[in-house]
Amino acid sequence: MAGPRHNRMLPPQKAEHPVKTFKRLMGYLGRRAGLLIPVALFVLLSSGAQIAGTGFLRVLIDRHLTPLLQGPDQAVFRGFAKALAAMMSLYLAGSLCTWLYHRIMLNLSAGMLYKLRTETFDHMEGLSIRFFDKHTHGELMSRYTNDIDAVRQMMSNGIPNFISSMVTVISVFVMMLLYSWQLTLIVAAMLLVMLRVATAIGSRSGPCFAQQQQSLGKLNGYIEELIEGQRVVKVFCHERESEKAFDRLNEEMRQAATRANVLANILMPIMGNLSHVLYAIVAIAGGVLAVGGSLSLGTVVTFLQYTRSFSHPITHISQQMNGVLSALAGAERIFKLMDEPLEEDEGYVTLAKDEAGRLLWRHPHKEEGSVTFAPVQGNVVFDDVTFGYDPGKVVLDGISLYARPGQKIAFVGSTGAGKTTITNLINRFYDVPEGKIRYDGIDINKICKADLRRSMAMVLQDTHLFTDTVRENIRYGKLEATDEEVEEAARLSGAHGFIQRLPQGYDTVLCADGANLSQGQRQLLAIARAAVADPPVLILDEATSSIDTRTEALVERGMDQLMEGRTVFVIAHRLSTVRNADAIMVLEKGVIIERGSHDDLIAQKGKYYQLYTGAFELS
Repeated sequence: MAGPRHNRMLPPQKAEHPVKTFKRLMGYLGRRAGLLIPVALFVLLSSGAQIAGTGFLRVLIDRHLTPLLQGPDQAVFRGFAKALAAMMSLYLAGSLCTWLYHRIMLNLSAGMLYKLRTETFDHMEGLSIRFFDKHTHGELMSRYTNDIDAVRQMMSNGIPNFISSMVTVISVFVMMLLYSWQLTLIVAAMLLVMLRVATAIGSRSGPCFAQQQQSLGKLNGYIEELIEGQRVVKVFCHERESEKAFDRLNEEMRQAATRANVLANILMPIMGNLSHVLYAIVAIAGGVLAVGGSLSLGTVVTFLQYTRSFSHPITHISQQMNGVLSALAGAERIFKLMDEPLEEDEGYVTLAKDEAGRLLWRHPHKEEGSVTFAPVQGNVVFDDVTFGYDPGKVVLDGISLYARPGQKIAFVGSTGAGKTTITNLINRFYDVPEGKIRYDGIDINKICKADLRRSMAMVLQDTHLFTDTVRENIRYGKLEATDEEVEEAARLSGAHGFIQRLPQGYDTVLCADGANLSQGQRQLLAIARAAVADPPVLILDEATSSIDTRTEALVERGMDQLMEGRTVFVIAHRLSTVRNADAIMVLEKGVIIERGSHDDLIAQKGKYYQLYTGAFELS
């Protein structure tokens, strides 16, 4: 179950442009960016209240406590009580300001993350199928969970605390200079040591946090894949192998998390111990100055408190930096997804409807300044098409074919011959580098992709059902379809009978990709979804591969009605399902080696004859 893309150990990445990434994040605040002004004001008031409150210590000790030690004095005691009340009021005001700026930042960050998620999802929906073929589901999900959560932590807690700590450090440093320049020199010397330690550890922990985020994305991707493929795991008894693969990825995650958090967790104790050393040195030096008469007892006690207030924010800043680095690495991963080029679409021919509701091609002619309309017929032509998913590796080599309106064209051949690739090109999931594909005489590159795909319906071998009612899953093919149209489509596909036997009929809620239905029933719903769309062109990619022979006989009648008057492309391994095709294309290594009706190909006794007779011999 663990493919190479899960087990590859990717090199650690860090935020290559942290300043640019941070500015881009701030851009998501939009019109609410003005709220940063009151945030800054409340941060200043909160830090100012803390510093002013600490400054009251000198007043309490020198003006009140020291005189009271010499003897009781009613006036001094009243002054002492007033000073305590003022000190308490300052701290209460500071606490209120702290709550206010945190509350505002929570609102700002929630709004910003809403916009970030919305824009990321909207952009992702515009990416090409090629992009999703190259990225695992879990890797993409990690952008919406781990990375955005890291950004949330930074915006709601990291940045406000970082700003508050910076303001506190600067303000306290100024106050310490005013109180004693001698003791401040000691603090400044120790500050250089602390900053050096914090920088050394922070520079190493940044890449480790980026690697932790990346490893978590790989682990989530593997878990999601295993949950989706749990039946396959059980069928082949690969529980132990899956556990081993999970253990390997979990170990990678553990190592990455250990490296990141060891560095982050040792920072706090180191900085804490250095602050204790600083406190002791300042206490000794302050005591000497107090004994010598250079400083008062209140000044020394207040300075010691400022020292603690000074070292704690520095420790806090260094710790917050790890979260900021992790968040910026996550934000850069999000922006990397958002910077992926959107699916290119230079088409200008669009769909329209006439008064009778029939589909028309709306073809603007820029040179002439006019617009012409032509009916959608379903005439598809491949003209010498060559294509490969990767450069230098050809999948289709010089394919030429045509499908007239109402014809049924079947593709048969061994796995990897290029059958599904042809249908991917008709839908413009991939664009053709060489050759042309024309739809009703129009180069499909000139047709807007959304309108091109609206004119077609596709039933895939791997059916996907959404967590919703049966009715809404069928209606997904045509969102404006009425209940009557939905039920008619179900009858046409042969799904109506089993739907009526479900607990709530059409209102039965499906979950886990329709796990409570058989594979055949799920595929019948997919056929009904295509039927309700009522398209001129229908693509069936192994559409009846999961339906038993008895059900297939019932479905074929409905399918015949569904295919009537439409251009149909059929990919089938069950050759009995393509006998009535107008033309059968036999592909081998990206080349059409035989073409003709069933009777013609049987008479040729070539590859198709071998496949057909071999199928019956094995049945």
